[in-house]
This record gives sequence, structure tokens and C-alpha cells, in this order.
Amino acid sequence: MCGIVGYIGSRDAKEILLHGLEKLEYRGYDSAGIFVINEENNGHLFKEKGRIAALRSKVDNAVEANAGIGHTRWATHGEPSVRNAHPHQSADGRFTIVHNGVIENYQEVKDAYLEHVDLVSETDTEIIVQLIAWFAETEDLDTVSAFKKAIVALEGSYAIALVDNTDPEVVYAAKNKSPLLLGKGDGFNVICSDAMAMIKETNQFVELMDKEIAVVTREELIIENFSGERIERQSYTAELDSNDLEKGTYPYYMLKEIDEQPAVMRRLVLKYQDEDDNLSIAPPMVSPITNSDRIYYNASGTSYHAGLVGKELIEEMTNIPTEVHISSEFGYHTPLLSENPFFIFISQSGETADSRQVLVKMNEMNYPSLTITNVAGSTLSRESTYTLLLHAGPEIAVASTKAYTAQIAVLAILSEVVGSEKGLIKEPNMIQDLGIVANAMQSLVDEKDTIESLASDYLSITRNAFYIGRGMDYHVALEAALKLKEISYIQTEGFAAGELKHGTIALIEKGTPVIALVTEKSVAGHTRGNLQETKARGAHTMVISMDGLDRPDDHIVIPKVNPILSPLVSVIPTQLLSYYCSLHRGNDVDKPRNLAKSVTVE
Repeated sequence: MCGIVGYIGSRDAKEILLHGLEKLEYRGYDSAGIFVINEENNGHLFKEKGRIAALRSKVDNAVEANAGIGHTRWATHGEPSVRNAHPHQSADGRFTIVHNGVIENYQEVKDAYLEHVDLVSETDTEIIVQLIAWFAETEDLDTVSAFKKAIVALEGSYAIALVDNTDPEVVYAAKNKSPLLLGKGDGFNVICSDAMAMIKETNQFVELMDKEIAVVTREELIIENFSGERIERQSYTAELDSNDLEKGTYPYYMLKEIDEQPAVMRRLVLKYQDEDDNLSIAPPMVSPITNSDRIYYNASGTSYHAGLVGKELIEEMTNIPTEVHISSEFGYHTPLLSENPFFIFISQSGETADSRQVLVKMNEMNYPSLTITNVAGSTLSRESTYTLLLHAGPEIAVASTKAYTAQIAVLAILSEVVGSEKGLIKEPNMIQDLGIVANAMQSLVDEKDTIESLASDYLSITRNAFYIGRGMDYHVALEAALKLKEISYIQTEGFAAGELKHGTIALIEKGTPVIALVTEKSVAGHTRGNLQETKARGAHTMVISMDGLDRPDDHIVIPKVNPILSPLVSVIPTQLLSYYCSLHRGNDVDKPRNLAKSVTVE
């Protein structure tokens, strides 16, 4: 969601901050700003609603500064506007702040300490900076002490970067629940909420943990807890290739990431293959899964849909009962748990706040857990017992494509390894099956002209649409509907085909697009029958079927693969339909309105 950057060194802080914010555009935002300051204490604040390009046009290139902080905002308190954009400053002009997260008790803090302050914005963030200034002035505290006292009074999540305009040689930072990294350079240091923002400057990062404060100068990173105890922590190398962050010849990241999916499948096989050419996962990770009596998936959005497919995979190959839960619901409405549960958290970013609050509770209960994520060293990865990486490369487009298929592929690999360990799979063939999937994916991404034509025919002017399917196809229908609605803004729903007659068919009007997924032999006829019922009521129908189950008038026929892996292939044309529909409507495909790539607040 929101993004933070900070820099202190000897170079032009403006350009480093703006470039860093541009690398965070994929996270979703509605306004942006930077504050820069030089060694003579001359500070300059620039803020703008809309894209970074608009902010760039507002920044005075003549300003010279060697330190500063920047922010991309995704509105939580107050509408998108210049006055609500970050950075925010204290009434006396001394302190400047950027903040990710949500302060739950901001109204109570305001009532207790700040009734005398005329607030400029509607944000909870301004409360923080005014509170710091209040403690510094009324209790004659130095910056670290005032900062510490202020954040101790806060309830909720925060990642904060702070500048004291009277001391331009220091940038301060603090974290609780929202991610924040400190980057180490030669004669400079940086702050960022995502390593991607500063990978051009350095690949050496230090994680700031919950309820820690950092004092950052150009030569030193000092970390301490609220008690003032200094904490030593080694840096890690961020394994990001800056070339992976570029679109290259593609008009949008989403199309690039759709095209990368065959390569991701092949890469996953190589990453999880041992020297004997067998799929392998570390035994200490496999053992608690094998011995568990029930597996609980927790995820949100697209990752939740991957979990629905993963449930089918793990149950079929391991005979372990499995439940799939939406994290935001599970954390506050936890069901009765089995005696020996195992938890699997699925998150592209590894920073999903809803999943983390579940993980914290499960850790308190000493239950083992596994995070499946695309980001090594992310919060969920660090705090869970085990981690499996997606190895999909950076996913920049807000609408997830290659991370979804990578999640399913990793769950398939895990399922086969656990099933083999339990003696249920005598002849593992997932390596071969995923190779066939990769080839099938490639044949589909090469059919762009056909799929673009279908998108134009079916989805160019409609206000709503439906995907239907049964079994695995129903799970894919949910993901396909999400993809279409989030980037085209068409109200799209995915339904179990057999449920249409139980109410949903009332929504069918003349010309309503209804797209059926048909890849499962046992229910293919039923799904086609349900589709015919919508056609009889005027629906504009389309069929995506698997080779061997296809009929002459089907619109897209996907190559035959192992039926249990069919979602990896059937989802590809739905991704392309969404992409071309959004493109034809003139939308920003990579950065749809109101959405954020990484949801770091509950």
C-alpha cells in the first residue's frame, strides 16, 4: 500500500527519493510527496495528488539537498488530496514525518494532547508529528526521547521516517507491524518500506523489527528498543536484479508477467529438484506437515484463490484434511482447531497484515507454520517456522498473475513431497507434469490475438459479467472474476455453475457475458447444461475447455494437462481477457484505481 523512502548522504536527495518512489508505484497510491533538507537547515516540502510524474513537475530542480524522506499514500484517513498527502509537518515547522499504517487511537491521542493544535489534514499521521513536537516542547526532550514517547502512546501499525529540521544530519525511523528496512551504503544510508525502492543504491539491508527505533546518519545505523538497549543486527543481501524491475519492450508489467509464467514453472522445478533429479523439500519442514491432523491455509485475495486449489492438491495427494480461510476473518473469528494443526500462510509480498495478525496468534499458541511467499526476508517469512519461496521474480502489476500460478505450483510440489513421504505416491511425476504445464502455458500466451479479439467482442461495453465452473473450475472462476473486476472495473462474479438456479440466474439479461470453464470430465456436461440455461435467457456465452472435453464451437481450447493441475493452464486465457479488456477501456492496467499491491494494514 503506502510506500516510504529516505536518504542521507552527499548526493542529490531529490532524485534518489523520486526514483525510489517511482519503484514503489506498483504498490498503489493516490498522492505523493518528498521533504528534502541540506546541511544549512534549509528544508523544502513538495506534495501532489496523483502520480509521481505530477510530483516531479512540482519539485524545484534548483533545490540542493543531501537528505530527505518521501512517501506514496494510499488513503485511509481523509480523501486523496494535497493537504492529506505526506510528508506532514508539526505546527512549529520543526519536525517532518512520513508514515505507513493505521493509528487506531488517533482520536484519543488528539483529545488528550492536541486540542490546542490547528490540524492541517484529516490524517492519523499528522497526529504523530504533532505529538512528537508537543513532547519535545513541553517536556524539553531531545528528538529520540520525544519520538519514543510519542510512539509508545500509539496503538496500531506504523512504519515511520522522521526528520528534525534543526538537525539535518540524522533521519529517524520506527516500526510496528508495517515493514521497514534500513539500507547500508558507502558514505550514505537509506530507509525504505520495500527493498525494490532502493536496490539501485544498495543491495545491503537491515530489517527493523517491531517496536524498534533507528537513528540513521550517512555513516551509521543505530537500532535500539523502547528501553534504550542497542541492538546489533547483520545486514542481508537483497536478491533483486534491477533489470527484473523494468518493463523492457512490454507496454505494461502485467503482460510481461503473464508471459513469464512458463519460465516460472521451469524455474520452480529446478529450484526444488535435488541432485538425483527428484523434488525435495527440507525434511524438518515436511515432518510436521506429515504428522499434522489438519492443515489450515490462511490467505487473502488471489492468494486465497490459490489456497482453494491447494486444498484439493494436498487432500488428494496426502489424505490430510485441509481448510482454507480468509485471514481477515480467521484472526477474529477463529474456528475450533484440531489437536495437531499445521498452518500455511500464502502471500505474494509476505507482508499481508491480515495474515500476520493470524500468524502472531498461532505463534503464541506454539503451532508450527509455513509461509509461501515471493519475498525472502519478508515479515511472514521471518516470523513463521518455515518458508517456501515462489521464485517468480518481482511482480510489479497490482493484479497478480505469475505469483498465483507459482503459488499453486509450489503447493503441488509440496503436496507430492508430503504424499511421497507418507507412502501414498509410489511414482512421483510432478516434474514431468509441470513441464507439460509450462508448454501448455506457452501455447496459450502465444494466442494473444485470438484472446484480444474475444475480449473486444464480449467485454468491451458490458457493465457486468460472470464466470462459472465446478470443482477446480469454480476455484479458477473466482480468480478470473477478481482479475477482470480489479483492472477493468466490470462488476464480475465467479459462481459454482450448479448454484446459478438458486438465485444468480435472475441477474442474466440479454447480452450478459457468461464464461464457462470446462476442464473436469465428471462435471463437464453439467457445466455446459448450466451455460445453456443462461444462453436461453439471452446471455452472451463463451466456453474455455480442455482438449479432449472440447466441442467444435468452443472459443478457447487449452492443451491437455494433468486434471489436478488444470488451474495453472485454464487461468491463462482469463488473465489475458482481463488485460485486453482493461487496455481497450483505456485503464491503467498496472495500477488500477483504489487498489494496492501489498496490503500492509488490516
